[in-house]
Amino acid sequence: MSLINLSAVQNAQHSRDPYDHLLASNFLNRDVIDQLRRDFPEIKKPGYLTVDEVKLHGRFKELIEELEGPELTQALSEKFGVDLSPYPRLTTIMRRSQPKYGAIHTDGPSKVMTMLVYMNDEWQQDEGGRLRVLYDGKNFEPFKLEVPPTMGTMFAFLRSDNSWHGHLPFSGERRVVQIAWVKSQADVDRKKKHNKMAQFFKGIFGR
Repeated sequence: MSLINLSAVQNAQHSRDPYDHLLASNFLNRDVIDQLRRDFPEIKKPGYLTVDEVKLHGRFKELIEELEGPELTQALSEKFGVDLSPYPRLTTIMRRSQPKYGAIHTDGPSKVMTMLVYMNDEWQQDEGGRLRVLYDGKNFEPFKLEVPPTMGTMFAFLRSDNSWHGHLPFSGERRVVQIAWVKSQADVDRKKKHNKMAQFFKGIFGR
């Protein structure tokens, strides 16, 4: 049984305003939600960790394998009209968020596409932590779209100089898997090295 629902990608809302993005619900197969919830890694550190830094097991490990597989890349390529198959992927996982996260940004130029898969059982409207598609690099309002980080919600966008996004501050558990298609393996290796250094200093200074 596939853990991801590719038809959710094919049927997703796709918009080019203000930049190429899509939002899909029911991206995760409902029959394995309980198992994915059970097998989500026990991560104590805040922020995104690469898959190399996290102990993967069970259904969640299978999920990561599917997310990194060619079928999803092909489905997204067809949806966006961009061949993503030549680009290596960087997969990161977050369980705990801090108030300083979510500042408005576009993602770096080494990224081609970013996809986020949320895995939280519920989310209050006023809690913050709901990613917004934004029109500029300064303002959270007005916004084009707000993404609920609830179980099975998937958001993907093509990186550009105006792919502004971010979320209002939130502290606590915020489960999300991020897949980034990047321009070269050197970019993947550099980002992994940078992430490990950042986690190392967080461990020392508790930030």
